[in-house]
Amino acid sequence: MILNLTRRALMLGSVAIAAAVSMPAMAQDAPTLRFSAVFSDQDIRAAMMGQLADAVRDIATIEPYYGGTLFRQGTELVALQRGNLEMGNIAPQDISNQIPEWSLLTSAYLFRDAEHLRTFFESEVGEQFKQMAEDQLGIHILGPTYFGARQVGLRIDKEIQTPADMEGVRLRMPGGDAWQFLGSSIGASPTPMDYAEVYTGLQTGAIDGQDNPLPNVQNMKFYEVMDQIVLTSHLIGYDLLVISSDAWNAMSAEDQDAFQAAASEAINWSQAEHIAMEEQLIGEFEAAGLNIYEPDQDAFRAYAQEQYLNSDISASWPEGALEAINAL
Repeated sequence: MILNLTRRALMLGSVAIAAAVSMPAMAQDAPTLRFSAVFSDQDIRAAMMGQLADAVRDIATIEPYYGGTLFRQGTELVALQRGNLEMGNIAPQDISNQIPEWSLLTSAYLFRDAEHLRTFFESEVGEQFKQMAEDQLGIHILGPTYFGARQVGLRIDKEIQTPADMEGVRLRMPGGDAWQFLGSSIGASPTPMDYAEVYTGLQTGAIDGQDNPLPNVQNMKFYEVMDQIVLTSHLIGYDLLVISSDAWNAMSAEDQDAFQAAASEAINWSQAEHIAMEEQLIGEFEAAGLNIYEPDQDAFRAYAQEQYLNSDISASWPEGALEAINAL
């Protein structure tokens, strides 16, 4: 039953912890890179970081902090900029707060799937967005960390087929304009709430639902206090594995190449694991009694895109960028 940690999850967590804490003597003189993330140490991405830490132990010691224990959600980017953090798992929405052009990369129904996301960041237009972050924020992006398509999970007994059915639904979304607009772009009444408070919010009825990829729903046990999952797939969920430009530039060119290669390999492994888990979890959640169904995604897509294009948000999007992404 999914109420207990699966054997696979335990193995992933063990890999993450063992790789992160067992550094050989040769790495003692290597710089320490503090890494902060809101996800837990049982998350696939924690295992990804363990894999990366093991691969780069001759270059640097990665010191991970999970579950928002070092910096809470949304504050990691500022910590990087102030020199209080060397690595982080940064939401593109946080970048868009400082670089309005990046709001394009937070819009609903932009990326088709994980491969489209990766193709974008490896493309010429993707390099331009990464350079913006380097020049304006002082962070070097190692790659996008896919963690699943975001789906709507509800505790209320109301069938959702179109955005009109979402009217009045108090949908928890992270704080920040980009996140809140995403919630309204699918017809909901977005409600800001910290990630750590979502379970209690669903349990008490403070919110009607939340939107997260299925692996997050399992990891945080949200399914225990939900009745249904609506497969809107309104956003390809991803964060960005970043390192401060100061820490990156302190490395030799040879070490940078090795570090990037290791990061790319770990990210690709994590992506494959998430895709496999998404497919598996649909059946597991149904077996646990949740009603899972696909609404009219075309109606959701058309409504969301209209909201973005008719808003002030799209005025900041670089000319031709949307068309270039759609063409990839």
